[in-house]
Amino acid sequence: MDLKIKICGMRDPRNIREVSLLSPDYMGFIFYPRSRRYAGQLSPAGIADLPENIRKVGVFVNLPAEDVLSTCRHMGIRTVQLHGDESPDYCKRMRDRGLYVIKAFGVGKANVFTGMPAYHDSCDLYLLDTAGEGYGGTGKQFNWKRLDEYMQEKPFFLSGGIGPTDAERILDLDHPQFFGVDLNSRFETKPGIKNRDELAGFIQKIRGKFPI
Repeated sequence: MDLKIKICGMRDPRNIREVSLLSPDYMGFIFYPRSRRYAGQLSPAGIADLPENIRKVGVFVNLPAEDVLSTCRHMGIRTVQLHGDESPDYCKRMRDRGLYVIKAFGVGKANVFTGMPAYHDSCDLYLLDTAGEGYGGTGKQFNWKRLDEYMQEKPFFLSGGIGPTDAERILDLDHPQFFGVDLNSRFETKPGIKNRDELAGFIQKIRGKFPI
């Protein structure tokens, strides 16, 4: 099994280069102005030289479709993570325009799993995050036992409050659709700046059991 590593909330060009040397599979850039990790000031040049093996992900929340498409064209991004209330039709529109679509769902809402089948044909991956009052990450974990309720055929990223000491627990998870982990605030020295050494140690532990 090849467990994928996604590092999200990147915005500083120097830190992006440092983290890219760890060869994560995905790197996320948040284009949601209310996020403390908003990447709106990041230029295309800041991510243009990322290695081809790192998939660039634009994270959006309830933005008009044409604005998402425009940002992706400008930044050279071909993968979107939709973290708001985007409908299946909205997701399908993104996919029909050639984008790879990850749809985020907040675990903690009573009907979160029952609503997923409607998105099956309009998304490529799901991301399971901790539900909060607003949009975006909470920095907290949901009860991972709730993964037993996930009966979809679509692979998923596990997100929400994953930190440097969680590698062993993640390696113990057993779910046929467990695709990868999404890392963000628990690896930061300040919002948008990742601790490269903590990431390196975590990734080494994960890939020791799930080699690329």
